[in-house]
Amino acid sequence: MRRTRRPPPLVRVRRRIAVLLLLFTGLAVILVGRLAYVQLVEGAFWRREAAKQRLRYMPVAPQRGDIVDRRGETLATSISADAVLAIPAEIEDPARTAAVLAPLLGQDAGELLEKISNRRVGSVWLARRLPLEAAREIRRLQFKGIQLVERPERFYPNGPLAAPVLGFAGIDNQGLEGLEFYYDQWLRGKPGRVLQEKDASNRSIPGGERRFVPPENGMTVVLTLDRLIQYVAERELARGVQEAQAERGVFIAIDPNTGEILANAVYPGYDPNDYGRFPVEQRRNRAVTDQYEPGSTFKIVTGAAALAEGVVRPDESFFDPGFITIDGETIHCVRPGGHGSIDFTQATEVSCNVVYAQLSLYRLGPERFYRYIRAFGFGERTGVDFPGEAPGVVPVPGKVRWGANVAWATVGFGQGVTVTPLQLVLAASVIANGGTLLRPHYVKEIRDPSGRVVQEFPPEVVRRVLPEAAAREYARIMRSVVVNGSGGRAELPGYRVAGKTGTAEVAEGGRYSDKRIASFLGFAPVDAPRIAGIVVLYNVGVRPAYGGTWAAPVFRAIMEDVLPYLGVEPRVEEGGSPGAAGEVPGGSDASGAGVKVPNVRNFPLGDALPLLREAGLGYQIIGEGEVVMEQVPQPGARVPAGTAINLYLDGLSRSAETLATVRVPDLVGVGVREAAITLSEIGLEMRVYGSGAAVRQDPAAGTLLRRGETVTVWFEPPRKEDDMTDGSQ
Repeated sequence: MRRTRRPPPLVRVRRRIAVLLLLFTGLAVILVGRLAYVQLVEGAFWRREAAKQRLRYMPVAPQRGDIVDRRGETLATSISADAVLAIPAEIEDPARTAAVLAPLLGQDAGELLEKISNRRVGSVWLARRLPLEAAREIRRLQFKGIQLVERPERFYPNGPLAAPVLGFAGIDNQGLEGLEFYYDQWLRGKPGRVLQEKDASNRSIPGGERRFVPPENGMTVVLTLDRLIQYVAERELARGVQEAQAERGVFIAIDPNTGEILANAVYPGYDPNDYGRFPVEQRRNRAVTDQYEPGSTFKIVTGAAALAEGVVRPDESFFDPGFITIDGETIHCVRPGGHGSIDFTQATEVSCNVVYAQLSLYRLGPERFYRYIRAFGFGERTGVDFPGEAPGVVPVPGKVRWGANVAWATVGFGQGVTVTPLQLVLAASVIANGGTLLRPHYVKEIRDPSGRVVQEFPPEVVRRVLPEAAAREYARIMRSVVVNGSGGRAELPGYRVAGKTGTAEVAEGGRYSDKRIASFLGFAPVDAPRIAGIVVLYNVGVRPAYGGTWAAPVFRAIMEDVLPYLGVEPRVEEGGSPGAAGEVPGGSDASGAGVKVPNVRNFPLGDALPLLREAGLGYQIIGEGEVVMEQVPQPGARVPAGTAINLYLDGLSRSAETLATVRVPDLVGVGVREAAITLSEIGLEMRVYGSGAAVRQDPAAGTLLRRGETVTVWFEPPRKEDDMTDGSQ
């Protein structure tokens, strides 16, 4: 057998060295390749990872932009304030810490102890916007686990003023409600950051890298609201709600020529500086988010549409027997016995449901009426710059399942349809500005931190709703409502207020309850409107709960301060005093002899009687109650001095028979024409004997007659000696 010859030892060593050399060379190539790959290909990635370990990014919060009114008055701003942060795991003696901090923070010690004892949370905020003295004391105490952190806080310098409109921002500089939420992208700005190099113990490295990216502060939002008008509105609305014993109230006013919202008051309101203490219900802007059945204020839509379509004239006569029957259903007038023969203007003055039911159902018809309702903007959102707007509900012709005719008749006087106060005041603006629907808005412009305007919100026309002539005609009728009708308590001498009252029933559980909503919708001055507004008082606790009794005075009180502030000059009449006489077409002859009867409809009796005495008139109270529901003769009529005005009160004893009776005035000494006018105004006929001045009458003055009955009056010409005596004076 042949033996294999082994290589010499030197050869074996060389081979081993060669193998090892190859191995090490391979490893070296791999390492160099990997290093090259890491350096050249993955270098940027690993540099970023290394930077994360030694570089710290600290966010820098931007300053949230201010909200100011149309004149630049600050309504919302941001301030730096101390906040208290607790780290439960680091607190050594929670009980003592809570006991000492509680009085400084104004909190209950037990509740505070519960917060700082919860070690399941890393940290918890104990208080924000700490008073200076409290912050100084906490710094002195130096409790472990208790830190003072300076942070930006939202501050509302006027407290509750316009709070439901402004809304509020949370602790993270984010808008949560109202305009703070809607315009958050403009207000919040963009955060900056500080880049700093630190070691493993999170200590700054001397001479290390530092970079600062400044934040971009938020924009300033300029509102259309006026702080003074807002203040007046909130003051008078609060007073009105309390006097009417209502649950709550709303007032919203706009410029009818631009759609700019000038004021938006809600009572009760809340303080956005401490919003957490108030329920969500109290924080809502009910002028935009809440819808309700408007009642008679909706008649402005019915009446203006009827004029625009030419289906009614201002002086067209109607007969109101006190009810109307439609498909077996009876709709009653608020006045038992009805208003008798009245024209369209008078029907609006007294808010006659019977006449307006005829207009909506028979004169306009559901299809045509529906088109006007939608044209006015009801049943859809207005597009206002505010979150949570309600669209309202409008029935659609052909889709009412039962009682369609009755339903459309009642829509004519504001039942079976729901609206927001904002929608109604926009409808009034259509009439005020000559027939154009505008887009409402709360914001006038947006400015950057340097004051440069970056966004403007000019007036936006949505569509034309009415011919100008029809709008102007119905505006005159609304003026007549204030001068001669149910809106008398809104009259402001010299400023020519136009308006419409409303008293709505509240639907609950599928039927109408005994709750009432009183409202007044108006604008002024009627011939050159500067402001339109609506007062809504919800669930009035005093009876009768008429809009003319409770809401109209609130509107008047607001306008009394606002119109002069807007630069509106009162119209001074002949004789040197501001007033309203002669402004409404179709009234009594202002040049006639006698006393002009003042409008006391919807006035409390205690306010009505002094007005009559001041005018030199007497009165006869008919029925029971506290408020004048109707008067005879009508407002604006000319009667002899001393004539007794029949005042019909809203009370339980009121009946159709009572309201159908009038008291015969004293006619002795007046002429034929004046006697005829006086009797006609109170619904009585006259039989004439002779000419000249009245010397005798039958029945005698003070007798109660039913309307339509006849008074016989004897007249005689003046005697010659009387003429001679008169001429010698």
